[in-house]
Amino acid sequence: MRKRLGTMVGDVVRSVFKKPATQLYPFERKPAPVAFRGKLVWEPEKCAGCMLCVKDCPANAIELIVLDKVNKRFVMRYHADRCIYCAQCVVSCRFKCLDLSDEEWELASTGKEPFTVYYGKEEDIAFLLEKMARDNAGEGPSCGEE
Repeated sequence: MRKRLGTMVGDVVRSVFKKPATQLYPFERKPAPVAFRGKLVWEPEKCAGCMLCVKDCPANAIELIVLDKVNKRFVMRYHADRCIYCAQCVVSCRFKCLDLSDEEWELASTGKEPFTVYYGKEEDIAFLLEKMARDNAGEGPSCGEE
């Protein structure tokens, strides 16, 4: 018992005079490693709407909403809270329009809203959100409500 106590006291005294091993994050930041898998990035101008990314996503984190396939008007709804960052969607994309960012990886939030990200042209996203708002407003009362 005495031997263990002596070892512990020795460790405590030595640690008082050592520099801390932790860094003062977020004030001191290290760059992300090469090929780091952060937030999904989508380039809509390259997308052909084949939906392989949606089919191959094991977490169902990607939705591709087709507004007009002939004119290549798509909106991608990305659920970052579901994503497991496996990069299967990036590998599956034939048109190289998906990538995982090595710059956007600090994704913590206190609410769920920031985790649903819409990608596409601003006017297409605005059109989709207006349509969703109209559809939700036009619904009657849900079960159990009057």
